[in-house]
Amino acid sequence: MKRNLREVRQMHVLLRLLGRIKANFYTIGMLSFSLIVLSSVVIHLIESETFPTIFEGFWWVMTTVTTVGYGDYYPKSVEGRIFGVLLYIFGIGLISVVIGNVISLFGTYHRLKEEGKLKYKGKDHVVLLGWSNKTKKVIDEVLHSTERDIVLIEKLEKSPIKGDRIHYIQGDPTDYETFDYANLIESDSVLILAPPQIDDAVLADGHTLLIASSIESYGTLHKREIYTVVEILKHTHKKNFIHAKVDDFILSEDSVSHLMAKSSIQKGSSRIFEQLLSSQDNEDIWEISRKKEWITYKDADDYLSSQGANLIADGKDLSITRKLNQKMPDKAKLIVLYDKDTFEKIK
Repeated sequence: MKRNLREVRQMHVLLRLLGRIKANFYTIGMLSFSLIVLSSVVIHLIESETFPTIFEGFWWVMTTVTTVGYGDYYPKSVEGRIFGVLLYIFGIGLISVVIGNVISLFGTYHRLKEEGKLKYKGKDHVVLLGWSNKTKKVIDEVLHSTERDIVLIEKLEKSPIKGDRIHYIQGDPTDYETFDYANLIESDSVLILAPPQIDDAVLADGHTLLIASSIESYGTLHKREIYTVVEILKHTHKKNFIHAKVDDFILSEDSVSHLMAKSSIQKGSSRIFEQLLSSQDNEDIWEISRKKEWITYKDADDYLSSQGANLIADGKDLSITRKLNQKMPDKAKLIVLYDKDTFEKIK
């Protein structure tokens, strides 16, 4: 409770500071603009022959206050030069303050972004919850295989990873406000990784289930379906995640044991699975929709084969090679294996 109050106070102070910076920046900006416009008019009135239009006066004022000093225009009368001296003193000082405020504003922005206190306003991004070495590998795979941005949610004080397409949100992974900051409702998918700091599989899956349930209720509140993928440590917990309407599961315990068993029976098979799982190899798994001219699975298989691609499944159905002559449903989700160049041609 004390920690939450402290965080609220810190955020309140931060918001007041940002408000003050914004107000000061606005005031100084208006003063600078007014000084430049007024000076352009004054120098034109003092020396109309040297500065026949206000634009020439504006040009001289800008080159003066920015210390460029091209020398193409300069005051020749005593009055004009006195005014120029005043402009040196006040104008350059004011512009320096403006530049300092701009630099300070950029510094504040980068610091807030690093601390995960800025809202993400994009959409169709991938949201990741939980940080570990495994998370970094997931991020590498997503960045390599898609053009989507990644929003990472964690409680760390600073972002554990940097990148142009990576946005960090610091917050409670079950809190609606955190979801708002991550723009969860407009995301493409949400990936929840098992917490590495919890050794007990029951507690770890319970933690993941709480996050998944929070995301589901958040989606229900906004009347939107959020596609969620979770990492589960024990396969017996799968039914609980199905009840929470989780869309997809990664069973860590089963995956490792199955791969080990397969490798012992079919030697070298682990290399095939490794290639299928990694988008950083040339071949990758993609999902495409049914084209109008494809009536049966054979139509799709013939076309894909001619393009150098392999038809693997329809959604979770891996038996389509035994029913190629069957009519393909309109909402078929064909899982295909091919390289990225081929994907660009037939997507």
